[in-house]
Amino acid sequence: MIIPLLVLALVFILIAVRQVGRLRIRIWQIMLGGATAVLLLGQISFADALGSINPDVMLFLFGMFVVGAAVTESGYLQAVSFRLFSRAANPDQFVLLLILSMGLFSAILMNDTIAVIGTPLVIWYAVRMGLSPKGAILALCFAITIGSVATPIGNPQNLLVANYADLGEPFASFLVHLALPTAINLFIAWAVVRLFYPPSGECRILPDGEPVRDEALARLSKLSLAIILIMVAVRIGAGLTGRDPFPLMFIALAAAAPVLIASPKRISILRKVDWYTLIFFVAMFVLMQSVYDTGFFQSAIDYSGMTSIPVIMTVSVVMSQFVSNVPFVALFQPIIIQEGMSVQQILALAAGSTIAGNLTILGAASNVIVIQQAEREGYGLSFWEFFRIGLPLTILNIVVYSFFLSL
Repeated sequence: MIIPLLVLALVFILIAVRQVGRLRIRIWQIMLGGATAVLLLGQISFADALGSINPDVMLFLFGMFVVGAAVTESGYLQAVSFRLFSRAANPDQFVLLLILSMGLFSAILMNDTIAVIGTPLVIWYAVRMGLSPKGAILALCFAITIGSVATPIGNPQNLLVANYADLGEPFASFLVHLALPTAINLFIAWAVVRLFYPPSGECRILPDGEPVRDEALARLSKLSLAIILIMVAVRIGAGLTGRDPFPLMFIALAAAAPVLIASPKRISILRKVDWYTLIFFVAMFVLMQSVYDTGFFQSAIDYSGMTSIPVIMTVSVVMSQFVSNVPFVALFQPIIIQEGMSVQQILALAAGSTIAGNLTILGAASNVIVIQQAEREGYGLSFWEFFRIGLPLTILNIVVYSFFLSL
């Protein structure tokens, strides 16, 4: 039974290094290799592997990726962002609008989607607003990490928590406990970025921005976004009145339906879906189930000491640096839930594993997406440039979330 643990350790090492010699390995390839290894070595049966894959999570991610591909392909979200940023009268206002808007978008469309869309847009504006592009890149990373904390659909680890834990109505639980501290932490991120990267130079007169590239697809994208907001509101209302709300995956599938049914570009949009992330999740479910079946973590770790919310958050932040936040939640959440954690403690696990992305570049996949895109634009950001700002910000984030979750 030690083989799954050895495979897991190797997977975590490769995720941290992501390079063997001159070969650069992607995260999804590493996780797929781990799942394949435990299958081929007979550590989990094919039937158990299929049973470990959560269809609700997979269908939800697929639907959201379709919507994200549509709003990107149509140019709708870029056009909205341009109109929003054009309202900034100075660099300070630009950074604040950047952090608040990207934080809100990530809470609705998932952080990885906004990482793909936002990076070139933010760099373009930073250069014209007298702000360091590196400062703008950091502001984007922090915004989409913190903003995604507030809802169960803001990031994959929150989605796992919402599907596995008993939170009642997850949207209500997340918003009631995490919306206000998330807003406060977004303002703190603005202050920290401004401290390390104060605006310089003069603000230039900005153009009107980019027009929508595909009006028909943009209309369908607007409909998809409206469906998400309406169904979230209906689900919250149903949960609060004691009725059984529909599964989260229905929201994403209903939002994707107009694009897949009515758009002549459906095939092109399906090609742009983040299939690699979907493969990552399938492989992660299989590998983590084989590890869970060993019983090692259930018997070797004393979870009775993980009752304090600050401790839960700190452990989540630190562990997510080594094993990445989504695998961390997938591995430890079923075990911790068995300890009878309260709603606040479970949300501390979700919030801690998410703001782990503010500590280092490797703390969140969305950081890697942003940094890689920024490098293609000619703006690199080193591990230490990120860490020197991320460390004080993460500490402040932990304090704010711990205070509100402990009330």
